[in-house]
Amino acid sequence: MHLDAEQLALSSGKWMTAAFAAFVDGPSSEDMAVHHAGVATEHLLKAFLAGIHPSLIVDSKDFPSLVYAAGRGGLLQVRESRVKTIQLGEAYTRAQKLLKGKIPPRPDPWPLADARNGVAHAGYHDRAEVIQVFTSSIKVIDPLLVELGIGPQYWGDHKALHDELLIEGVEAARVRVEQKLARARRVFMQRYGHIDEKQRKLVVTSTVAITAPGYIEHAEPTSCPACPSTGLLAGALFLDSERHVVVLSPAIFHCSACDLRLGPEELDMLAVPLGDDVDLDVPPEDVFDGYDRDDDSDDDGESDYVDSLL
Repeated sequence: MHLDAEQLALSSGKWMTAAFAAFVDGPSSEDMAVHHAGVATEHLLKAFLAGIHPSLIVDSKDFPSLVYAAGRGGLLQVRESRVKTIQLGEAYTRAQKLLKGKIPPRPDPWPLADARNGVAHAGYHDRAEVIQVFTSSIKVIDPLLVELGIGPQYWGDHKALHDELLIEGVEAARVRVEQKLARARRVFMQRYGHIDEKQRKLVVTSTVAITAPGYIEHAEPTSCPACPSTGLLAGALFLDSERHVVVLSPAIFHCSACDLRLGPEELDMLAVPLGDDVDLDVPPEDVFDGYDRDDDSDDDGESDYVDSLL
């Protein structure tokens, strides 16, 4: 069977070595660098999943592939080359559910996936996001290496560059956040700067929607860090079973008034960070079906509730 965790981990290392080699060659090779970094990340995510069971990396809608992953491919004469596996985004989603808190939430948009897919399918990537692509890849791969028992040798001769990218990536990200805030302030003034300050709040409140889109699990109204309006701090819910409290784990912030959008890592880079968990004044029984605060028989209740939401 070729859905092998060790083989996938080795493949990931080869793709990452090629990614760094292209990266150090300069701008003319950056397209290959970001593409290879994306493939390396995908293969290591799949290595982690396949290490649990090969079925975790196959397309759940393709029955022959599931039969093959179960080790019974002969029943349907499934050829290895025809097995359908999941793509980068789904691999990330599945791994994150199993590694809660160990790998960062998947941002939206996700430069790593966008760059990999853009180069693969259209020969295009955003050259301004090359460092962001690499830092995003590194921050996913590093905790996976720990889970898989793979040491820093994964980075080979590029370990020093790996370390520098993390430092430079933080600096670049902070600059990026400041750029976003400045642009958001400009947008807000372009839209509402001509209105008398006393009337502005009324106009903004009446024209700007603060209702979360359907795909967001939960969003909490929160003061915007860029403008005097209210935006939405959105993310996933989980249960603090010891305190019987519903908690929001923030992943994104969006303000419709100034178009400010911040991803999970950016929330902690604000002057007043928004990335900390938020206790919600919501009864757990209103959120989690079958919740009973007096039932202590299931020590794994919290994880069960979280899994039901993911």
